[in-house]
Amino acid sequence: MANETTQQNAQPVFNIQRLYLKDLSLEQPNSPAILAELEKQAPTIEIEVSLKADKVSGEIYESVVSTVVTAKLKDKVVLLIEAKQAGLFEVRNIKEEQMEPLLNIACPSIVFPYLRANLADAVTRAGFPPIHLAEINFQSLYEHRLAQQAQAKKEAPVQNPKAMEGNGASSAFVNNLKRPPLPRA
Repeated sequence: MANETTQQNAQPVFNIQRLYLKDLSLEQPNSPAILAELEKQAPTIEIEVSLKADKVSGEIYESVVSTVVTAKLKDKVVLLIEAKQAGLFEVRNIKEEQMEPLLNIACPSIVFPYLRANLADAVTRAGFPPIHLAEINFQSLYEHRLAQQAQAKKEAPVQNPKAMEGNGASSAFVNNLKRPPLPRA
């Protein structure tokens, strides 16, 4: 019986403890004046998404997917949204080499759909059509970042090996997209 309990305790564990909206900020700094211009011209929408993972305590990790969405007409901001969606995950008996992929692929893949929904809801409540973030392949993003780090390591000067060290659980990328005009509400 004791051997069975030991085997059960050694089994890998990955559980969602909680998903939550950590931060949300929405600004319309040039409203209402800019709203009339939206009828004539579509804004440019820039989307930046970043990932972060931290150990909170013993076996609990927080994964945060953040986004900054900026809608602009020429040089004027129509809409600026900053949002952070987070999750707490219990991770136990996972091999060290599997932790970074788990924190950079699995956790953000679980958290991201909630961020997308909260962002679309906030934009709608602000009086605009929802902005739907495209799906993200976090595995591809992670593999791309690893390839970039390997390439940078090859090109780095030998006398400064610390220049290539970084937080393996953080990454960021930017997408610049053109969207249809946001009509007045």
